Amino acid sequence: MTVIAMTREMGTLGKDVAAGLCERLGLTVVHHELVEHDIAERAGMRESEVHRFLEGEASLLDRWKIDRKRLSRYTAEEILALALKGKVLIRGWGATYLLRSVPHAICVRVCAPLQFREQVLMRRLGISQAAAARREIMRNDAAHNRTMQTLFGIQWTDPTLYALVVNTARTPVADCVELIARLAASPAFQETTHSQAALADELILSRVRTAIERQLGSGMTTLGGIDAKVSAGKVTLTGATSDERTIVEIVRLVHGIEGVIGVESQIAHIAFRPSV
Repeated sequence: MTVIAMTREMGTLGKDVAAGLCERLGLTVVHHELVEHDIAERAGMRESEVHRFLEGEASLLDRWKIDRKRLSRYTAEEILALALKGKVLIRGWGATYLLRSVPHAICVRVCAPLQFREQVLMRRLGISQAAAARREIMRNDAAHNRTMQTLFGIQWTDPTLYALVVNTARTPVADCVELIARLAASPAFQETTHSQAALADELILSRVRTAIERQLGSGMTTLGGIDAKVSAGKVTLTGATSDERTIVEIVRLVHGIEGVIGVESQIAHIAFRPSV
């Protein structure tokens, strides 16, 4: 089933490209209200807080108060879970980065020169001054860049993150839709048992890391942290701890996570000897 991840760049006509693709391919476009609601519910935050942070509108104090790693994990879980359902187009929230290694996911950047974007925004918002439109676009771009750097440590303009980059100032919307639809029909982007398993493993890994971080935060003792690898639903735990109970509790925890079909612990137990 088709999965498309697309950037959200103000004034590029990306919304029109997304609408055309959804109509052409029968996809469901993911609206930000749904994503923000579910992330807020998982993270125990208000939707308004999540919205401001993901849109780059949070104040310095708000950004300092928010647990960025936790929010990053929950955002990843939400995006990966949506992609696993298939027949979906996800705009923004780092979806192009999170799905970049999934073989059947098509990651697209829709962009355009600043002057073109100014004209689009002026028409849509009834702004008469180009300078005002430019300020809004630059503010939006800076906020988006700050959020992607904070959550995932990436430069979202890096072209290697995408299967396709289209410039709507040179390529009409209808042609952009055609290009992306052709990719969706090509053998390279067809969902296979392998690609579906790769996506499922990414989701399981995200869930496992979130659960481990939450559990370790309760006071468990570790040395250098505990991490995991996932292959075909089987989780291999790595790391070190001086507390054998930690190993038992984490293995039990991971066994209960949705999608996990087996757990192997390679967590080393380090026994400290009292100095004489």
